[in-house]
Amino acid sequence: MHGPTAILLLSCPDQLGLVAKLANFVFANGGNIIHADHHRDFEAGLFLSRIEWQVEGFNLRREVIGPAFEGIAKPLDADWQVHFSDERPRVAIWVTKQDHCLLDLLWRQQAGELNVEIPLILSNHEKLRPVAEQFGIAFEHVPITKETKQAQEEKQLELLAQYEIDLVVLAKYMQVLSDRFLAQFPNVINIHHSFLPAFAGAKPYHRAYARGVKLIGATAHFATPDLDEGPIIEQDVKRVTHRDDVDDLIRKGKDLERMVLAQAVRLHMQRRVLAYRNRTVVFA
Repeated sequence: MHGPTAILLLSCPDQLGLVAKLANFVFANGGNIIHADHHRDFEAGLFLSRIEWQVEGFNLRREVIGPAFEGIAKPLDADWQVHFSDERPRVAIWVTKQDHCLLDLLWRQQAGELNVEIPLILSNHEKLRPVAEQFGIAFEHVPITKETKQAQEEKQLELLAQYEIDLVVLAKYMQVLSDRFLAQFPNVINIHHSFLPAFAGAKPYHRAYARGVKLIGATAHFATPDLDEGPIIEQDVKRVTHRDDVDDLIRKGKDLERMVLAQAVRLHMQRRVLAYRNRTVVFA
């Protein structure tokens, strides 16, 4: 509706006049703000913000906006990013044997719901190669064992560079990424099949059934070296009853996993997620 927009994500120590300074940067350069959202974390003493403005009519060329804003951000001791709404980030989807999250993301991308390119599907098994072939996407088989993990992660990093990947989505990729890998490529979103922090780790549906839970959930989060402990982006739950067995929980859980992961990827690609101190602000 508004044409391409510029999006500023920022966090900095809280202080007087921050909203005015950010808005004035846009106004002074002829910009028209169409969305602005701010949050103060009192405990952390942080100010967090997302401002979106129209590119059309803005006095600064895209490549100049960042250097120009640095003059404002540096005195504020700010962490910040500038993105543009018409960018199409390149996403690699990593899978093992389950296809429900993979297919959902591919369908949504084909339907135009996710403004991304998906040039690569990577797996530690061959099972889902036909899906990649069906959608005309490159498929890379990188088997992992305890003995080969380090060497294979090197290969994975090489593939991410080769395909110019901006984000990895772990769509039921049943391998733990090493600290070393995440230090070199931290832009990773994972889907976990429970309502974290409950039932982290393996077989959460089985453990949920054993506990007789009345709600099951799914959680999308940024991957960190601590298993299932990364900043949470999106979550949802579904009610279950004593009549549901483990297979029922898994079936119902898969629906949650699809929706939660797709929403998390969408929010991230719309630059609505700001991670800090192992938590997030989601400007939805």
